[in-house]
This record gives sequence, C-alpha cells and structure tokens, in this order.
Amino acid sequence: MKFSGHGILLDIEGTTSSVSFVYDRMFPFVRRELDKYLCANWNSAALNEVCDLIAKDAGYESFVAWCGNEIEVSKPRQLLRKEVLRLMDGDVKATGLKALQGLIWRSGFESGEMRAHVYDDVLPAIQAWDDTGCDVRIFSSGSIAAQKLFFGHTVVGNMLHLFRGHYDTTIGPKKEAASYGAITKDFGLPPSQILFLSDVPIELEAARAAGMQTCLCKRPGNAKVPAGHGHPEITSFDQIELSSRI
Repeated sequence: MKFSGHGILLDIEGTTSSVSFVYDRMFPFVRRELDKYLCANWNSAALNEVCDLIAKDAGYESFVAWCGNEIEVSKPRQLLRKEVLRLMDGDVKATGLKALQGLIWRSGFESGEMRAHVYDDVLPAIQAWDDTGCDVRIFSSGSIAAQKLFFGHTVVGNMLHLFRGHYDTTIGPKKEAASYGAITKDFGLPPSQILFLSDVPIELEAARAAGMQTCLCKRPGNAKVPAGHGHPEITSFDQIELSSRI
C-alpha cells in the first residue's frame, strides 16, 4: 500500500501486537492482582479517581453516590470488584475499567514479569516512518497510562520515543467518527494526510467517515472479517510504502 500523508495512527491489539498476549497474559494478570491492588491502594487518590470513572460508566455521578450511605469499607470495595469483573467478563471497553487495568499492569511491567508483545515488523517499520519525519501516534481503548507502560516495556525494548501522541476513549469511542475528528485536530493535519491502521472494520469505517485514509491489518489470531469491507489490507507494516510526502 502506498501512503503519501504525514501522520500514521495505530491501533494496538491485533495491529502492533497479538490479541493473545492481551487476553492470555494481561487480562489474567489483572484478575490475579485485583484484590491485592484494591486492598493496598484503597482511598488513594489514583484509585479514588478510577472509582469515580467506573461509577460514571455505570450511570452514577460519583462512586460515593453509587455506594449511597454505606460506611463499611469492605462493601464498597466488593461493589467495585464485582463491577470490574463484570466488565472484564463482557470485554467492555469502559474508560474506568481501562484506567484501573493500567494501574494494576504497572507492577507487572515494571517488575519484568510482563513484556509487551510486538510483531517483528513493527519496530523496524515505525523507526523508518519516524526517520522520514512521519508523525506516528496510538489510539487504543486501553488508557494512555497503560499504552505508555506497554510500549515502554516491550520484547524489543522501550519504544515510547517513536510516538508523538497517545489517545484513549477519553477522546471518544473508537467506533465513532467524531473521535477521529478530534484526533485529527490534535494532529494538526488534514484528515486525508493521516492513515489509520486497525484490525476492526467498524473502527476503520469511523476513521474513513472522518476523512482519514485506512488500512486493515490481518494478523495471526485476529477475528475474521467479512469480504468486501472496502479497506486496503496488509499482513505486515513493511507493506506500507511511504511515497513522496512533499
């Protein structure tokens, strides 16, 4: 695929990195460490902020409003735990859940227990794009904090210096065109000068509706997509050819 624009926006799961790493390593780590994290950090500023986000996702003004007049510490904690597990069981891309997961993943990445998977073609391609002056950024349902942990602790080392921006669902859902419009404004580029790479056709359709160029990533283990989705396809980042961008 030839691309003559100035910005590349990347999804993570199924695009830069395997779906299996997220589901087989990262999510089980959260389930294993959830109770320990809640107990050790209850009433901390970071966790209080996340509790409010999760409560708002559930339709309440705040976590305090959700809990009502409950004064026993264990019961609000149980309420939060139950909701977190419910959201994870449903694979819900909720902003509050993703923020909490990012907090819990920190210990796993910083201890070295987890190192983020990236496909072999990803680092060389992004380095090459960066060398040409291309503005490469990330848009994922995972929180910005989690994204930075992920790319700061990959199997090929720290990749954070290669990205000029990160976006999560605080800018909007990944399946809505308005989210990509907001990202375009932050890029400071015309949307036609930005290429969005994802393994999810409905995300690509939203990006295209906002004026971006799009490309479907087909990686091992990704969900099958229907024929006739209308987006160029690649199986490796080295199939993207940067043409003249003057």
